[in-house]
Amino acid sequence: MEPLNHLQSFVQSAESGSFSAAARRLGLTPAAVSKNVARLEARLGVRLFQRSTRRLTLTEGGERFLGQIGGALATLQDAVAGLSQDDGQPAGTLKVSMGQAFGREHVLPMMGDFLARYPSILPDWHFDNQQVDLVGEGFDAAIGGGIELSPGVVAREVARIHVVAVAAPGYLAGRTLPAQPAELAQLDALLRRSSPTGRLRSWTLQHASGDQATVELPRPRAIFNDPEAIAHAALMGLGVAMLPMPFVERGLRSGELVRLLPEWHFDAGAVWLYYPSKKLLPAKTRVFIDFVLERFRSERFAQRMQVA
Repeated sequence: MEPLNHLQSFVQSAESGSFSAAARRLGLTPAAVSKNVARLEARLGVRLFQRSTRRLTLTEGGERFLGQIGGALATLQDAVAGLSQDDGQPAGTLKVSMGQAFGREHVLPMMGDFLARYPSILPDWHFDNQQVDLVGEGFDAAIGGGIELSPGVVAREVARIHVVAVAAPGYLAGRTLPAQPAELAQLDALLRRSSPTGRLRSWTLQHASGDQATVELPRPRAIFNDPEAIAHAALMGLGVAMLPMPFVERGLRSGELVRLLPEWHFDAGAVWLYYPSKKLLPAKTRVFIDFVLERFRSERFAQRMQVA
């Protein structure tokens, strides 16, 4: 039986196409991964890769060997991970990706109770608004939207997210409240610039009856590329903002923000909980998934994120 680290180095190098990428996944140096693969080749007496300066390419023997051990190795790793517990409790580092503002506002508050229940788990939580390669970058789970459902990834819906128009009471004082979406153009707009394209995002709303309206906005009061910054600007009374409910729900509950056009909103899609699709999830991942979903259910998070 070959050492597990030799087999892991081979499979990760084959899947990623380089020793460097495999090293990042495994937490090793590229030299260590290359040495593990070389030792495996020497033991088998077969060249597994054609090496070039740019990329590794599997040989015919390497492709055949990968097909023979790939699934078995994954099963073995899952079994080892499932037993990685301290005194019968789930244990290990839990690597999770989540959006910056969403994670701070809605996931981080769960950490105290989660750690109290599972003290042997070490959270390694990444707050980043960029999409991640869940499997390739070695994440145990991710919370957010828009992650590509590549093979080996499962998605569980947490909540549908509605976008609403809001403003601070101080800003609205003395102003006529809009009765139709078009009347938003008469107010100071706090707009969002799309980070990928650089374009200003338009305001589109849907009525409870199903009618849709796109607001033609004049020169905005301010432009931001971050929805959390827009929410703060709205709280400061700088103008009207169109924002997803996770960013404004607290302000609406406290009265620091007022919702405009209460019969209109926009469906921005869903927040999902992503995790690798394995027959046997590591205990640390399984209990995290169960804990987060149950907490969101008990707090009626899905209902709070929808306004109609």
